[in-house]
Amino acid sequence: MKLIIAYIRPEKLNDVKQALYAKEIYSLSVTNILGSGRQKGFTETYRGVQMEVNLLKKVRLEIGVNDEFEAKAIDAIRTAGQTGSEGDGVIFVTELAKALRIRTGEDGIL
Repeated sequence: MKLIIAYIRPEKLNDVKQALYAKEIYSLSVTNILGSGRQKGFTETYRGVQMEVNLLKKVRLEIGVNDEFEAKAIDAIRTAGQTGSEGDGVIFVTELAKALRIRTGEDGIL
């Protein structure tokens, strides 16, 4: 089992969700976050005061999958989330030791 964590642009969330659904991956968690990376932010003027915005809005996806769905999920996120410019995001894949369903106590539910 794998845990896939992806940071993507907020405007690409619907495209990524649709791509995951097309690959029969329906279970995911979505969190709105702020972060910085190579994009480094931008400068804007608010009520005459110059402000540096270096934490940009991103969306964090967490998806637990069986090993057979790992490549499908990564491909869906990468192709649907890509714009070709800096700040498209990043994907992390880690081993998931165990998954339990709270309601029934089932083990290895992914």
